[in-house]
Amino acid sequence: MSRVWKWNRPVTVREVLEDLQKERSIAYTTVMTVLDNLHQKGWVRREAEGRAYRYEAVSTRAAYAAALMNDAWSQSDNPAAALVAFFGMMSEEQRQSLSDAVRIVQGPETQEPTEPSESAERAERPERGEGPEENPASAQDLGGR
Repeated sequence: MSRVWKWNRPVTVREVLEDLQKERSIAYTTVMTVLDNLHQKGWVRREAEGRAYRYEAVSTRAAYAAALMNDAWSQSDNPAAALVAFFGMMSEEQRQSLSDAVRIVQGPETQEPTEPSESAERAERPERGEGPEENPASAQDLGGR
């Protein structure tokens, strides 16, 4: 998938093979099998071009990563604790990216400071008024809730 995402256009088995062979020895049939498996799993679509296929990613790398995170989060028995633990693992740069993403999702109409609701305050400060940015260790405190 990395090669398909990297090129950001429909690719043939031959193109992926030649790109991979710059780093290691690999057989045409191996690349063909992997791309066929990705097609069967619904990760890529393909279109016939002569006797070959051109493969194209069904979603972006970002959408795939988001789906993985959502799947992992939805399996948690305590989603708030999982998020706090996840935020605690983030670097400052990652936390800034998260803040930027939240602002984008909220849109301009929510950019003005407003009086937070009680449930929003609880979500922001899950334990003793401390958010994940202030105390990453608070993820451990949420485990029993």
